[in-house]
Order: sequence, then structure tokens, then C-alpha cells
Amino acid sequence: QVQLVESGGGLVQPGGSLRLSCAASGTIFSINYMGWYRQAPGRERELVAGITNEGSTDYADDVKGRFTISRDNIQRTTYLQMNSLKPEDTAVYYCKAIIRRTAAPNQFQYWGQGTQVTVSS
Repeated sequence: QVQLVESGGGLVQPGGSLRLSCAASGTIFSINYMGWYRQAPGRERELVAGITNEGSTDYADDVKGRFTISRDNIQRTTYLQMNSLKPEDTAVYYCKAIIRRTAAPNQFQYWGQGTQVTVSS
């Protein structure tokens, strides 16, 4: 059993900052990838940022330069630092992880429950 627990969402004014956290727990051999996705009302879920176990990162074009993803491999946690937030960043943010539960090469995808981020004055 693997769980992803997100925290750090909330209400912030335009131009403000938030830091999201996602902690993985359970039967984990390695975490190959961790990423943040978001889904706004009436829209499909989209990638915001991702990071591999080697530290390679990828960002959506509209968050480059404003958001930073990082991970702590010992704590099995990923963070999303969000600066210069805009109203269009309002969405439910979900954490995703691709995990090996044993030394076997099989990988499994897990999602967190989501955390609401609202950017409004």
C-alpha cells in the first residue's frame, strides 16, 4: 500500500506565494518520478512540473520562471514552490508518483487526494 499526502494549499492574493508538499509512504523500494498536476473547473488535468529520481525537471510553459519543483529522496517528499501566483493558477493541485514497490522492475502510478489553490484578491 502506498499513500501520497499533499499539503500547503490555500487562498493567496495575486502575486503571492505558496509551497505545496507531497509525502509518500508505504511499501516503497524507489520513487522514479514525482510530479504536480492541476485541474481547474471545466478543464482537463494538466502537468505543472515533474522531477525524476536523478533530479531532471520539466515545467509547463506558463509556470516556468515562477514555480520550482524539488524533492527530498530521504523524506520521500516533493515540493512545489509557487511564486508570483496569478488567478489563472487557481485549481486543485494533485501529486503523482511512479514507484517501484520491490526490487522487481514493475512500476506503479499513484495519485494524491489533491489540495485546493485559490488565487484571488
